[in-house]
Amino acid sequence: MTPSEGITKMIGRLADWRGKTLAGIRKSILATDPEITEDWKWMGSPAWSRDGLIAVASILKGKVKLTFSNGAGLSDPHKIFNAGFQGREN
Repeated sequence: MTPSEGITKMIGRLADWRGKTLAGIRKSILATDPEITEDWKWMGSPAWSRDGLIAVASILKGKVKLTFSNGAGLSDPHKIFNAGFQGREN
């Protein structure tokens, strides 16, 4: 099974809001650049790369966490990120 097939299967198994959220995140990421590839990281977490890791999704009981590999260094004028360099969760 390819990583893309595995992510599709994971979304199908998540019958609640988390599956819909992950599907939306995936669609947005893949729409930004046709050269982005999907992969699995760290015990089955969906990941996206292009010339290096872009982001990893973690599906938790009460949230879908998206971690950007260089997120703390990104401009955030609308304050959508919540962790900074400390990596804390809100």
